This record gives sequence, C-alpha cells and structure tokens, in this order.
Amino acid sequence: MSGPVVAVVGFPNVGKSTLINRLAGGREAVTHAEAGVTRDRKRVGCEWNGVAFDLLDTGGIDLADESELARDVQRQARMGISEADVILFVVDARAGARAGDAELAKTLRGAETPVLVVANKVDRPEDEHLTAELHGLGLGEPLPVSASHGLGSGDLLDRVVEALGERPPAENGDGAVRVAVIGRPNAGKSSLVNAFLGSERVIVSERAGTTRDSIDTEVEVDGRRVVLVDTAGLRRRSKVAGSVDYYAQLRSEHAVERADVALVVCDAGDGVTAEDLRVAELAMKAGCATLLALNKWDVTRTDVDDARARVARKLRLRPAVVTCSATRGRNVANLLPKALELADRAAERIPTPELNRFVAEVVAKTPPPSRRGRRLRLYYAAQVGERPPRIAIQVNDRKLIVRDWAYHLENRMRERYGLEGVPLVIDFVPHSGNRR
Repeated sequence: MSGPVVAVVGFPNVGKSTLINRLAGGREAVTHAEAGVTRDRKRVGCEWNGVAFDLLDTGGIDLADESELARDVQRQARMGISEADVILFVVDARAGARAGDAELAKTLRGAETPVLVVANKVDRPEDEHLTAELHGLGLGEPLPVSASHGLGSGDLLDRVVEALGERPPAENGDGAVRVAVIGRPNAGKSSLVNAFLGSERVIVSERAGTTRDSIDTEVEVDGRRVVLVDTAGLRRRSKVAGSVDYYAQLRSEHAVERADVALVVCDAGDGVTAEDLRVAELAMKAGCATLLALNKWDVTRTDVDDARARVARKLRLRPAVVTCSATRGRNVANLLPKALELADRAAERIPTPELNRFVAEVVAKTPPPSRRGRRLRLYYAAQVGERPPRIAIQVNDRKLIVRDWAYHLENRMRERYGLEGVPLVIDFVPHSGNRR
C-alpha cells in the first residue's frame, strides 16, 4: 500500500528530523535544540527525480541509556530499521565518531539493507575534512551534508535513489479515510492506536506527553483503507509556549485540519471535561467529523448518560459518546467502523427535492419568528458542498434570521439525515428575484 522506506537513524540530537525536513521540503518533523525530541517512528513523503519514497524519522538511539523511555525509543528505531529499504545513518561531523556511533555502526554493519553514512552539520565546503574520521565506522564513504543550510542534500538524494534501485510505482494514497486520534495528554491515545493495529506501533508510557509528532499508520477496516494519525496531547497554547511541546501542538492541530474524522479520546475517570470539549470544538472548526471515546472504561464507571447530555448541550455537532478500554480491548473494534460511517455521512449529498421538502416541513411545523413585523421567508434550498456538508438557502432578508430558529433548523437537519458529529454549514443567501 506504500512506497519504499528510507529510515533515518542515529544518536540523539545529530539533526535527523532537521535532515528529513530538508529532504522532504517541509516542516513535518518536530525539531528543537532539546535532545531526544523524536520518540516514535514517523513517515514523511519525499520525491526526487520522479522516484517517490517515505522518509522514516526515528528516535535517537543511545545504547548506553537504560531508562524505560529510552528502551522504548530504541525498540521503535529498531523496528524502523527492520522495515527499511535504505538506512541513512546520521552522524554529527563536528562532534566526530562517538562511542554511541561506533556501537550503532556495529549493529548496522550486520544489516542486509544498504546503509549510507550522512555526515551532518558540515555547513561550509571547507569543513568537509571533518568527515575523514567517520571512515572508521566501516560503512563506506561518508556523505557531507548540512541539514540546516541544504549543502549536499541533492547529492544525498541522488545516492538514496541509486540505492533504492528500480521499483514499481507506489499506489496512489488518495481515497483513504484519515482518522486523527486526538485529546488531552495521557488520555490513552497511543494505547488506542496500538489496540487498533494489534501491535506496539507507537510508544505508550504513563508519562504524559510521550507522543510529540503526528504519526500516520495505514490500516484496513472492512476492506477500506484508513490512515490513523496518533497526535500529541492538545493543551492550551499558552501553557506550552516556548517549549518543544508548542511545535508538537501545532502539528496536532495541522493533523486535525487534514483529517476526515477526529476521534477525541477522553479519560473516563475524569468524564468529559471542559478541555475535552475544547478539543472537540477545535475539530469542529476544522470541518472534521467528530466522535468522543471515553477510554479506560475498565477502571472507572463514569455516568455515560450525563456525559452524553453535557456534550449535546455544549457542542453544536452533538457527536456520539462511546465507551472503550484500549488495554482490555473493550469496544475497540467498533470505533473505526463508526468513524468510517461518519466520514461517509460527511461525504453524502442530499437530493435537492428532498431537501426542499424537509425545509418546508420544518417551516410549517415551527415557523420562523417575526422581527419588526416581518417574517423570514425561505424560497429554495440546495446542497452546494460536502466534507463538510454545506447547504445554501435563499431567503427574502438575512436580517430577519433569528439565531435560535437557525439552530433549530440545523438540529432538525442533523436528526433527519443522521449528521450528529458531522460539521454542517447552512448559508442563508439573499434571494435574487423580485419576490418578497
């Protein structure tokens, strides 16, 4: 379902994510002066001279670090190495070959996959002599590169394409439904993604904020392709300003903007909090269909009816609220089919005659209130867009619209066409004819 993979590995803080952003021509990977920013495996699409491939960003491998999180990062990096077609071993040319680099090089020398040594931070042509020491790694000629300035990046991409060799074209990624798994930190988002996949695809830790990048993973659900996007926990921007978590926050927000459905994961122990509602509101404003999942249901018993009533009262989308347990697998199998159903509803079109009959029924049952002795008249309705659905209704005078009645019309439309949790835009357009 995807193209060849080029894994980017190396010691922490050697510039792997900066290199990926340089090669891919974007800002997909989180970068920061703090060491150890990247933890999970993240794929970033890249193309060079007509050859498409995925760059796989991995966490820094420090074999001497025996902490639990470091071991998780190392395991993820090793999994990335095992699925790669080419490996880029990034080394800080200024620091030279360190003990950690030598240990990792020893591991890579036993790999059947082609390995290219990237001597990063060679920012000037006259600094290329810094690569001489790296011949001792025993992995061939080091390639001088400056990820921050772009020096040598074209030559590196040439070598990558050469190492990949002739390959059949990858399938087009269009048509997959994107489901962003979002929520507050430590609500169990990564655990839920792993439960969907049946493997530890992303790092799970009791420490809040483990995930920093938005991690895309393809999965098949009922014969359909779904791209799962695990995201960093969403906080208020003011709380993360100036830290590495700020950039992770921006990528989470961008992931929501690109998604078809947002699965908002809430901690069932806390119920649906004001922060959960804020996260769902963010998805709604991005035009994303939304479903709320009360995770960790195996260790708590939140009043679900109360949570659903609160969501219906606070959120115009009126998204469904379901319970699940990522660790026990309870109700996990039903979540993605529900997400696909929401995506399908957001893409449906309501036939124009049916839509006009529905509007006439609502007006006949509950007429718009009059304002200053005049009453709003609705002439003609038609759907003019989808994902999210957008309805245009011609009216005699937009100034006569009463907000509460407009919400009433929207809610009746959600009930009739099953649009709970789907963003719905209704435009009241001045009638262009002579009728009043």
